[in-house]
Amino acid sequence: MLINLSDIMASEGGKIKRELIPEMTFFQKGQENFEITDKSPIAFCFTNVEKGKVRVTGNARLTFKAHCDRCLEEVPVVLALDFNRLVTSPETEDEEADDLGFMEGYQLDVEAFMRNEILLNWPAKILCDENCKGICPKCGQNLNIRDCGCDTFVPDPRMAVIQDIFQAGQSN
Repeated sequence: MLINLSDIMASEGGKIKRELIPEMTFFQKGQENFEITDKSPIAFCFTNVEKGKVRVTGNARLTFKAHCDRCLEEVPVVLALDFNRLVTSPETEDEEADDLGFMEGYQLDVEAFMRNEILLNWPAKILCDENCKGICPKCGQNLNIRDCGCDTFVPDPRMAVIQDIFQAGQSN
């Protein structure tokens, strides 16, 4: 979906408010697709700050279906997006402008804009709970549900030579 900004770019001090329902049904990050399960309308406010420059502000709320990075359980990821970007007309060059591939001439590509905002606000780690115990590296049991009883002792690799000496002494 494209929003034509040519009128607002030409009228200094002008302001336009728009509310749009995002058309996106999923967000792709790397090789993963995250389904959007709930979305609020995107509230945009376009304000001309000077000839050829428009401040794009607004907010949206999206909920994604994702998996916990530790235990792999499905968990909702809620992003409350608040954005504030400066975009420019094709004739205007401004180093402060945030045109990150979402402007096509005088038109704002809403989907590209939203992908950029989601990416900037995406959590580094998705967890079902801060105290998530994850899964057992031996048997794969979700340790949040129950303890599996596997021996998860990992010896210090710096002590491997001494451990070899003890094992050689025990076999004699």
